[in-house]
Amino acid sequence: MKLYVLRLSGSASRLLGMALVVLAACGRTELPVEADRPVLTRLVGAGDSREESAYSGEIRSRYETPLAFRIPGKIAVRLVDAGTQVKAGEVLARLDPADVVLSAAAASAQLELAEAEVGRYRELFARNFVSQAALDARETGYKNARAQADLARNQSRYSELRADHAGLVEQISVEPGQVVAAGQTVVRLVSREALEVVLAIPESRMPEMRSAKQAEIRLWSDGEARYAGVLRELSPVADAATRTYAARVSLLKPDNRVLLGMTARVRFLNEAQDEWIAIPMTAVFQHDGQPAVWVVGADRTVSLRPVRLKSFGDSEARVESGLQRGERIVVAGVHKLNAGQKIRPVERNLRPVE
Repeated sequence: MKLYVLRLSGSASRLLGMALVVLAACGRTELPVEADRPVLTRLVGAGDSREESAYSGEIRSRYETPLAFRIPGKIAVRLVDAGTQVKAGEVLARLDPADVVLSAAAASAQLELAEAEVGRYRELFARNFVSQAALDARETGYKNARAQADLARNQSRYSELRADHAGLVEQISVEPGQVVAAGQTVVRLVSREALEVVLAIPESRMPEMRSAKQAEIRLWSDGEARYAGVLRELSPVADAATRTYAARVSLLKPDNRVLLGMTARVRFLNEAQDEWIAIPMTAVFQHDGQPAVWVVGADRTVSLRPVRLKSFGDSEARVESGLQRGERIVVAGVHKLNAGQKIRPVERNLRPVE
């Protein structure tokens, strides 16, 4: 066996050495440093539980009266418009009086005839020329004619629609020249003396609503406006379509900023609410059959903490013990974390936590 020795020049030897160095460097792969995982978090009791316990509603009047004519007829004139402030007894609209005038005249003529006849029969009865039955028939006819005359006079007054109480004209349903039936709504009158917020309460909140009385009311159009309120009415039966319970909260001292139809937000002040903390259902993690949450420490590491739940809602769970207000918890992706893992907390709006 012959051994051949390769002799290289100085320049070739240097090129071969550089190539070997490059190949050796390519063979070593450096692992990248794993960045902290961004995780959606939230501060416990930072106002979200209060917002979740608030309800949106509409400003309405406690007294909403649909006014209508008591007789049919043709609208002759309308004296108010929507938004007009009226006094009690003020005329709002009038019907064409031609028909009621004729009816009153006919009833008056019938009354005069019945009155004359009963007078003659009374004289004849006194002379024993007619029987008691004949006199009774004329007496009955006279009473009927008098009642018809009184009814006709009342109907002549019914041709004017008057306000039963002072208030604001909310809606006009007719125009002059329109023929309306008896009882058809012409004007809707509301009172600003008693304003309320109409709410729809879900089934899951009914137990706490039975003990809730006082409320805080905010206007959507003016975030600085706050008003005290009290729960006045709570329906005992759920709506068949929405499965919610109608509630009315009275405003105790409304001012000129509160207008009918505005959107308001109502939060009930329940002393028992301070005993529990509301957190999202997505924050609850089941560990060994017990509920727990991931708590973010000061060094941004997560630790699993058992909690005691009071009840469950549609989108939240109520924690009775195990958490303190001001602590930060994980509210999404709880099944993908490990104890001691370091994370990068972010808020709901994806803003990093400083």
